[in-house]
Amino acid sequence: MSLRTLPDPDHLPALDRRHLRLDGLGPDIPGHPPRILVLYGSLRERSYSRLAAEEAARLLRLFGAEVRIFDPSQLPLTDSPGFQDHPAVRELFELSLWSEGQVWCSPERHGQLTAVMKLQVDLLPLSHGALRPTQGRTLAVMQVSGGSQSFNAVNTMRLIGRWLRMLTIPNQSSVARAWQEFDEEGRMRPSPYYERIVDVMEELVRYTLLNRAAQPRLVQRYSERAEAERAAQAQALASA
Repeated sequence: MSLRTLPDPDHLPALDRRHLRLDGLGPDIPGHPPRILVLYGSLRERSYSRLAAEEAARLLRLFGAEVRIFDPSQLPLTDSPGFQDHPAVRELFELSLWSEGQVWCSPERHGQLTAVMKLQVDLLPLSHGALRPTQGRTLAVMQVSGGSQSFNAVNTMRLIGRWLRMLTIPNQSSVARAWQEFDEEGRMRPSPYYERIVDVMEELVRYTLLNRAAQPRLVQRYSERAEAERAAQAQALASA
């Protein structure tokens, strides 16, 4: 399994609960908990993108979501021999199918998202037979930077999300000088950066619930219906 265990899942030391307005979130969500997949973009032992993603995951749990964090350390390179049959690639595909929403959190390196982050999204096909593992999912994008605040990585992830037919929420998070924002235990200190992550995760859960109510009408496409009919006709002729 390529899932990370979330440490201290219910411990939120930077959160001031007096300002929470769950109204319809948390245990009051109708139906099953929103299913959120979290991806991060660094394999460093002290990875700030992973630490920020874990903070996001704790908040998602608080807001009533079921969260799974994917560990990308075992992924093969795209187009390497047999990569599509690699267990980690198959697991990532299944997790994306399982998800109703996703969080992508990448460091910014040389003005862009990292190779680790890009590898994960490159391994998610737009379609696989009748299965579309990203289409119609909600998406929240986050980045961490070692220096001044930037938005290059989140802007690129928004572009990728559009190509993968995902619904990227309006809000986003960019944590500058991330090495200053986490304590020795890897927990984020109270700050406007942390508050923005709270905003983004709350918004993601709400948009995911709205999107769930609109499915499947929201992602039905004329071209896909026409293609399916042509394929069915061709199969009928071949079997006649």
